[in-house]
Amino acid sequence: MKDLFYNYIENLQDTITSKLEEIDGSASFKEDIWKRPEGGGGRTRVIENGAVFEKGGVNISGVHGKLPDSMQAYFKVGDVDFFACGLSLVLHPKNPMAPTVHANWRYFEMYNKEGGIVDQWFGGGLDLTPYYLFEEDATHFHQTCKKACDAHNPDFYTTYKNRCDDYFYNSHRNEARGIGGLFFDYCKATEDINMEQWFNFVSEVGDRFLEAYVPILEKRIHLPYTPEERNWQEIRRGRYVEFNLVHDKGTLFGLKTNGRIESILMSLPPHVQWVYDHHPQPNSREEQLIRVLKNPVEWVS
Repeated sequence: MKDLFYNYIENLQDTITSKLEEIDGSASFKEDIWKRPEGGGGRTRVIENGAVFEKGGVNISGVHGKLPDSMQAYFKVGDVDFFACGLSLVLHPKNPMAPTVHANWRYFEMYNKEGGIVDQWFGGGLDLTPYYLFEEDATHFHQTCKKACDAHNPDFYTTYKNRCDDYFYNSHRNEARGIGGLFFDYCKATEDINMEQWFNFVSEVGDRFLEAYVPILEKRIHLPYTPEERNWQEIRRGRYVEFNLVHDKGTLFGLKTNGRIESILMSLPPHVQWVYDHHPQPNSREEQLIRVLKNPVEWVS
């Protein structure tokens, strides 16, 4: 399974970066092959200062070795070895009318000292973070997520949409990071679903990423915007940074397993503002976004 999934994310990385370079038309992804001293490595691809993308990364990695003590305590396991691989992407468009997007698809195994698998699971998802709310964009994104889920289980969309709303939440701000999507983790074999079926589901979600995001991006990247709207984007990006550094489990795992810091922090946008006690004007488009972020919305029925 680990070879099957790693091969899948290698191909998916190629597909996604090729399409994004075509859309940007100016900048290309810089590729960085790296090795982890304890075992494994990855292929980081970053795009910066393009016509469309101010910064973005589409990274894959496959790391293995002894599970660090801190992560043993987190997973409540003893002295075990692990293998983890995944694709993680974050895209920050320059135009504040175009949303930031994040996605991740990953696979994890743990082994006893004889090399036998003692646990394995999939995780992942995708979520959208707009700076200005276009309801038709949110509906399209969620409809695409639902389509991917419904092909495998009629309950998946509602379950994983709700988990996304719960997970990507800045509890210290009492607001969501964005308008959600899907979030699933610890997808393990049961009597009802085996690991091959989980692979089929996760790869379907991955294959639909471009369908979910590209139409939104292409509609928004040429819209006009003001310096004030750009300032608002940078203030909201600050909330994005706060989530990634305070709450995100993927960031924590990478730091605890001696992951590559440049790849871990690739998700952070290049231009961000923290304005003291900032509040948008009443009844403005900015305030409209905040109202939506305070309470999850059912974007599709």
